[in-house]
Amino acid sequence: MPRWPLLSRLPLTLRGVGALVLAGVCGVLAQRFGIAELAYVGALLAAAVVVSAATLYLLPSSARVTRAFSPDVAATGSEVRVRLTVEIRASLPSSQARWRDAVPDGVIPASVVDSAPEGMLPATGSAMADPSRVEVDYAVRAERRGLRRVGPLALVTTDPFGFTRRRRTVGDTSPLVIVPEIVDLDELHDLPGDAGGSTRSVADRMGQGADNLIPRTYAPGDSMRRIHWRASAHRDELMVRQEEQETTPEAVVVLDRGAARWSPAAGRAAGADPAFETAVSACVSATARLVREGYLVTVIDADGAVLCDPIEGADTAGVEHLAVALATITARRDLPLDALARLFSGIAAGPVIVVTGGLADADVVALAPVPHHSTMPILLLVSEAQEVEAQEVVTAAADTGWRVGALTAGGDVAAAWSDALASRETRSVHRAAS
Repeated sequence: MPRWPLLSRLPLTLRGVGALVLAGVCGVLAQRFGIAELAYVGALLAAAVVVSAATLYLLPSSARVTRAFSPDVAATGSEVRVRLTVEIRASLPSSQARWRDAVPDGVIPASVVDSAPEGMLPATGSAMADPSRVEVDYAVRAERRGLRRVGPLALVTTDPFGFTRRRRTVGDTSPLVIVPEIVDLDELHDLPGDAGGSTRSVADRMGQGADNLIPRTYAPGDSMRRIHWRASAHRDELMVRQEEQETTPEAVVVLDRGAARWSPAAGRAAGADPAFETAVSACVSATARLVREGYLVTVIDADGAVLCDPIEGADTAGVEHLAVALATITARRDLPLDALARLFSGIAAGPVIVVTGGLADADVVALAPVPHHSTMPILLLVSEAQEVEAQEVVTAAADTGWRVGALTAGGDVAAAWSDALASRETRSVHRAAS
């Protein structure tokens, strides 16, 4: 962004400099030609500049600013309106004031010229008890994920004659939360068996003597309204209907934060590594799709650390909370992927989506057991560039049972997801015995 001009940092305006120069010229001419009136004019101009500076710097005045964002939480790539409310208290009226709001790294001004984070405030009257209030706004674009602090406000005020200026910083910074972009992904339309996300019913085998039939033997405490009279007459003993309860299928989304799979920038600050940013967006997008499908989704790290509270099916607010929780997340210490395989050992899981970076051959081997414990194992692989090594990793992972979607930093998450759904394993998926 352009800096303030050098002259704007001086206490005198161009008019004030001109007044002092004219005062000096009058004094020189008055002494040279003996014209007393010129001396009076020069003295008056100099005094006007001094008095103007005194009123601006010595008389009490204050300014206050409040800042509001619309929306309060911005998605990466979206536009944000920033509204400033400036309150000025001054003993004397002031002329127009120039303002400029500081925009942090990761946030850029919008392309609209009249929405730049700077402008002019109108002239204000003298007011100490009831301050003059002015509202201005501008637009910015949220470029990178993270917690970005907008501000402070730089304000340049001038005296009523426009001879002197005062530049000061007003207020503090305001936090703007920029969350990862949520991409609309294709539906899971081809899940095998009972892996679909719709709520399903299972029999509740309460009481003693339960069998695989819908009616079961009466147990003390059962309600008389649950007695299955036809089955009781056939079996010559009281039988009751088994109650059915609804269960919600579960899914797991893994965001691999292991530093070994990302560039060093991914661990320094949010938004610094484009590949990691794409991975975070893919994680939230996959979670949003599973939630819309009716799954109870748990988002974890590669070592099993929970990154957010489990999100119930159709809970869109939970997805928004997840996006906020991941707004400042970065890569961390090396996390071996064999720990992830141990988490799923001995269980039969629903969909398992793993979002990771540059995998080595050893990482593919470590992840190989996971697909055998999932009804829908999806591996979203984000690489720095489309390299031959990455293609080899995709093939090796697919051979172990993963449905692989590969993309580069800043690539199309939706296309990679569709590729993963369309892929077919080369072998049957075996579910481990619990």
